[in-house]
Amino acid sequence: MTAPTTLVLLSPVIDELMRALGADAVVTDPDILESYRRDAAALCESTLPLAAVLPTTESDVQAVMSIASAHRIPVVPQGALTGLAGAANASIGAIALNTRRMNKIIELDVVNRVAVVQPGVTNKELKDAAREQGLTYLPDPSSWEASTIGGNIATNAGGLCCVKYGVTARFVRGLRVVLADGRATFVGRRTVKGVAGLSLADLFVGSEGTLGIITEATVGLDFPSATPLTMAATFPSTVAAGEAVSRIRAAGITPSLFELLDRTTIAAIDAYARMDFGTDAAAVLIAQSDIGEGAVEELEAIAALCTESGAADVAVAEDEVESEQLVQARRLAYPALERLGSPLVDDVSVPISQLATMIDEVGRVADRLGIVIGVVGHAGDGNIHPTVIVDPTDPSSLAKAHRAFDEIAAFALSLGGTITGEHGVGLLKRDLLETELDSVAAELQRGIKELLDPHYLLNPGKVLTARP
Repeated sequence: MTAPTTLVLLSPVIDELMRALGADAVVTDPDILESYRRDAAALCESTLPLAAVLPTTESDVQAVMSIASAHRIPVVPQGALTGLAGAANASIGAIALNTRRMNKIIELDVVNRVAVVQPGVTNKELKDAAREQGLTYLPDPSSWEASTIGGNIATNAGGLCCVKYGVTARFVRGLRVVLADGRATFVGRRTVKGVAGLSLADLFVGSEGTLGIITEATVGLDFPSATPLTMAATFPSTVAAGEAVSRIRAAGITPSLFELLDRTTIAAIDAYARMDFGTDAAAVLIAQSDIGEGAVEELEAIAALCTESGAADVAVAEDEVESEQLVQARRLAYPALERLGSPLVDDVSVPISQLATMIDEVGRVADRLGIVIGVVGHAGDGNIHPTVIVDPTDPSSLAKAHRAFDEIAAFALSLGGTITGEHGVGLLKRDLLETELDSVAAELQRGIKELLDPHYLLNPGKVLTARP
């Protein structure tokens, strides 16, 4: 099977799209099309799409896919374009199908604790609507204020609180999707439990728009937890910090947030915001508990295990204001590193017991290549984000960044880890995916793709390439 090529006259296709959706929902102006060209991944190729379409209903999406299928034109699904793997980057001759106008909260069911939303609803909008009903939507990607529910589901987005509450997939119950040939269907369920047939909804979660286009999502809501309290511990080595993480998890303690900063990131934050972690700190752990009256005791237990593991300093917040100050350090990591140059954020996951080994290897990669790499990460689940500082105008700097990404991913795999914990494969790690999967697993994935999209019309060239 080969990827599609566009061999049709373009004007009839544009005319068909305009008749189906209306002229105001079809963008062809090259200057405006620039805004539909790529997501936030700086190392991935992109091109202007043939056109961008802006549907507002499932019927609109079906019409687009029926036209694209008839003419064998590829379609690239897009949301808010906050992704970090190039999964939403436009490809040659493709239609960019952007779902941001599909932004209605269709239903918010307080009794059954579910929401039904269109894919263009942002994470923040859903959280705000749930809050008005005394509920909350727990997934919390770093881009939560801008990223959309459809994009979060398509990439199976993570976040700061995954250690306790899990990634987006845990909250997805059912999906309406439009397939490559224009057919629409509902997969999954609305109920808390359900085992009728294969779990087809799980196929679309994390598929990065390669299997179908999400037009509606039914997601679970929860009651909000208590106001969290926070602590921070500084360590003289990443080995000591890693030991603390292992001890805390082995003790059965699950903080609601458990983050790690390495020496490079600590120094950048201190210079940027005068957080005063100290020049001797090789690692900082930030933990948060949201269990209400027991939060202080839980944090004291975590603090004791940090001290036993060699922490040089431990600070437990006494109130909400102090807690927010400590969490602010984690939030400042990216802007602080940005002051050192252009940051390119990587994403790998390893077994929790290998966390320190992975971070130390990132430091060795930086030394070997003569570049700056800061590490921030979700310590509680082994997911780290090595952030490479580059000069985007210098080809050699970009080449070193690519090499760093490859070496870091290879080492993560050698530790029993994975090339991506939450950002996805997209274009950035497409070749690395072939390394992680064995030949049988790769064949199964291609088989599923070809069952649902035999002509590789949906997001071609992303995740897994077509068969030779």
